[in-house]
Amino acid sequence: MNIKPIKTEADYREALQAVENVMDAGKDTPEGDILDVLVTLIEAYEEKHHPVLPPDPVEAIIHQMESQGLSRRDLIPFFGSRARVSEILNRKRALSINMIRKLHEGLGIPAEILIKP
Repeated sequence: MNIKPIKTEADYREALQAVENVMDAGKDTPEGDILDVLVTLIEAYEEKHHPVLPPDPVEAIIHQMESQGLSRRDLIPFFGSRARVSEILNRKRALSINMIRKLHEGLGIPAEILIKP
């Protein structure tokens, strides 16, 4: 197998196919070494060309609600009222610093995501 840098989308697809071919390789085998190198190259290419952007604050809140099985009513302690919950989730009002602190501490949402506009 010829391993080379991933420079184009075609190279990327080729590397993904190559990974698929050696996916079941055992550790400390020649195929396992090839898999390690390919995965490293793919990760570097994806980080540069297909970055995963952090969600916006409302998306992060909704994701956390879904993952923890929370309802809008459960957000009242973080926002102050049912109306405020609605305004925030409908993007009609921005989060205050106090809300960001409460969400960070109470739901574990990273503050750097919550402070984005």
